[in-house]
Amino acid sequence: MSLDGKISTIERRQVRISSDRDMSRVDALRASSDAVLVGKNTLITDDPKLTVKSSALREERIKKGLPANPLKVALGCINELNIDSDFLNHGQAGKILFTTSKSDNLKIDELKTKATVYVSSEDEINLDYVLETLYKLGVRRLMVEGGGRTIYRFLAAGVVDEVYVCVAPIIYGGEDAPTLVDGAGFTSDNAIKLELFSMEKEGSELVLKYRVLDA
Repeated sequence: MSLDGKISTIERRQVRISSDRDMSRVDALRASSDAVLVGKNTLITDDPKLTVKSSALREERIKKGLPANPLKVALGCINELNIDSDFLNHGQAGKILFTTSKSDNLKIDELKTKATVYVSSEDEINLDYVLETLYKLGVRRLMVEGGGRTIYRFLAAGVVDEVYVCVAPIIYGGEDAPTLVDGAGFTSDNAIKLELFSMEKEGSELVLKYRVLDA
């Protein structure tokens, strides 16, 4: 994120914030995870591949008897998801979509040709159901990459163990620019309490790692 906590600009599109060194760190985190998850806005706006970029890291996973890439997971309405998207077509990782009945039935049927789709009858996707389903699929370490609303939901549900933040030497500003944690927000009484357990300086970036207390 930027020094002022933004993960994009007021244009709300994908921007490169991190250095090459931090991107490599994120790649290693992906490689150590069983699944990588993003929300609908990130899925549509960024169309992330969510694959492990390093061939050496992919080979390490294969040597451990794992797929080259972790599972790719997305949450939310999928009406705008392109069947030719990188998320659905890049890499050999399994693709999983959790959506609601608000999504178009024809779109759901179309996407089922490329991914496993779970449809909830509720207006909002139940995170307990998501985690239970992923657990049954063998997921023990889940990496939630964003965006801000999705991160808020996981924090609010009390299911986040650790938060890793790379603070980049840049300021975006803007009331409407997305932040690390968006959504409804927290009051002072129910704010998420953290404990810092690692701090590293990488060039002009600062990498902070926290444990979530009472997760």
